[in-house]
Amino acid sequence: MFDRRQFLGAGAALTIAGRSIAAEAPLDCALVGGSIWTGRPGGRTDAVGIVGDRIAAVGARAVRARTGRSTRIIGLGGAFAMPAFIDNHTHFLMGASALGRPDLLEVKTRADFVARIDAAARAHPDRWLLGGPWDEQRFGGALPTREWIDPVTPNTPVAIPRTDLHSYLCNSVALKLAGITRNTPDPKGGVIVRDAAGEPTGVLKDNAKELVERVIPPLSPSQAEEALRAGIAHGLARGIAQVHIPDPFGWTNFDALRRLRAKGETDMRFYNFVPLQDWERMAALVKSEGRGDDWVRWGGLKALVDGSLGARTALFREPYSDDPATRGVRVMPLTELRDAVIGADRARLQVTVHAIGDEANDDILDVYAEAVRVNGARDRRFRVEHAQHIRPATIPRFARQKVIASVQPYHAIDDGRWAVKRIGERRLDGTYAFASLINSGATTTFGSDWPVAPIDPLIGIYAAVTRETIDGANPRGWLPDQKVTVEQALMAYTVTNAFAGFQDDRLGRIAPGFLADLVVLDRDPTTTDPEALPKTQVLRTFVGGKERYTGAAA
Repeated sequence: MFDRRQFLGAGAALTIAGRSIAAEAPLDCALVGGSIWTGRPGGRTDAVGIVGDRIAAVGARAVRARTGRSTRIIGLGGAFAMPAFIDNHTHFLMGASALGRPDLLEVKTRADFVARIDAAARAHPDRWLLGGPWDEQRFGGALPTREWIDPVTPNTPVAIPRTDLHSYLCNSVALKLAGITRNTPDPKGGVIVRDAAGEPTGVLKDNAKELVERVIPPLSPSQAEEALRAGIAHGLARGIAQVHIPDPFGWTNFDALRRLRAKGETDMRFYNFVPLQDWERMAALVKSEGRGDDWVRWGGLKALVDGSLGARTALFREPYSDDPATRGVRVMPLTELRDAVIGADRARLQVTVHAIGDEANDDILDVYAEAVRVNGARDRRFRVEHAQHIRPATIPRFARQKVIASVQPYHAIDDGRWAVKRIGERRLDGTYAFASLINSGATTTFGSDWPVAPIDPLIGIYAAVTRETIDGANPRGWLPDQKVTVEQALMAYTVTNAFAGFQDDRLGRIAPGFLADLVVLDRDPTTTDPEALPKTQVLRTFVGGKERYTGAAA
């Protein structure tokens, strides 16, 4: 049991230059008696003290000197503490809204897929059925069709996203509401999947999704805020203090979070990105209102070069191995992308762009280089979201151009089950190249892409460290030369994510003056068997100096 008197005894008489340290403001809270990773390579300490929303003391000696009668002392009992996690990539409102929807990622058969949709439609017959996500690779490999689900959803419109968010499965009710028929042409940058007779199957890819999105009723303000609160609780329970939301789909996340912030602290921190095409609107907002605060911030923009590997819409230089008729889809025309990036960069807004295929990654790096030539050198922190399939010759460009690689490790152990079918063995060199990027000197950040993947950072760390695919087929790791160390993964979830969001002067490390965002875990990830990382329990999560989550074992 932790003994407060023993801890206090050693610090009562400390003085420096004749002045009692105890005269300084006493700590509001102190965490002692554990192993604390500070966010620096190899950096460890044994105590941390908090005043208000800031870290005020680091190390047992400094903490004792500022511990007063009112200080709340938390004995860690040998537990592990560190800077709280930051997730570099979420679709937060979508993920939060899906928490109460059917789990389709655990489906193993077509019959189970249909049964879960049937149950969800019966439970809410008066609502659109919008999730959760599905993955055909988990139930046989064939794309689902409207004919699978029409019999159990005769009156309920359905538009369920594939796990990568680059496709929808719609039923006939939804297609009718959207006005999609055999005569509807594929929109530019999108695909309406059709059967042998030319009829829409119900699967809409990339820009074709907009055809149905325009008829889906938006969440009401109260529904959005209710979902956000559920998502925040979900994230805090996993040790997350902040998420980035690089969302190219609209302003819904942004508007909902602004409303929530107006009512007080949001418990988690949010950095919002909006569509790159709207850069002038965002520039005007920044000019009139600034960039928000450390609870809800904005000033970032997001676009997509291409689609996804799973949907065969990621853009490659060569055709797909399992579909030679396509090299992928360019979601945003290159000229339009170039002009928008240069304009947004000139307005000093942060830009990030989704790129999956090798051609897509080369294209956006070329665009970023041109923006620097046109607008001049400065600290702009361009990002590439996903950077999944890169030519080996392209990898050094990230460090050379100072472009951040914003990657999501879980995708490697998910897509690794079938990626070789899409692009063949040769193009796997440079696929999910986490170690190569880090070793090249590129700033490499980690996140989840929730709800595409689990938001839990410990699962993301497990994926980056082991690279064991979720089907169990790669017990020594898929492309094992791209494994990273646990500490590299911790850095990517804290220090470098703070840098990627222009907060490295106040977040991501445990140091005096930094914001007190901390997580306490039941074990030290750096010494734990990597296989046990997903079982790690979050005991406490502090955001802004307040304990906002307490686990049952704390």
